[in-house]
Formats: sequence, C-alpha cells, structure tokens
Amino acid sequence: MRLAEAESLMLNIGLVIFAGFVFFIIYDLAKKSNAGKFGTFVLFFALGLGLAAFLLKTVVVEMIEGGHV
Repeated sequence: MRLAEAESLMLNIGLVIFAGFVFFIIYDLAKKSNAGKFGTFVLFFALGLGLAAFLLKTVVVEMIEGGHV
C-alpha cells in the first residue's frame, strides 16, 4: 500500500468519525436544552446541513482532482 492510498483511507475513516462526533454533539445539545421533537429536528437539519456541505465539498474536490468531472 502506497502512502497516498493510506492517507486517502485514513481521511475517509477520519471523516466518518468526525461526522459521527458532530451528530453526537447535536444530539447532546438537543437533549441538554430540552428541545423537544421539533427542536431536535431543526437542530439536526440546520447543523447537519453544514456538515453535509462540508462532506459534499470533499467529494466534489476529490472528483475534480481525480478527473471524473
């Protein structure tokens, strides 16, 4: 395995761990603030949208650098 392949694999694993941690933080924030069902949905939607944009940017950059676009 080349260094670039290992770095790519670790980046993907790190992003999954990061996403899981962000969702845990959002859940904990909703729980501690007694947000209720609708408030929890709004928190996950608004803050999760920021995470989704970050992950989408990573995918698009990878596709452009790989020459798939």
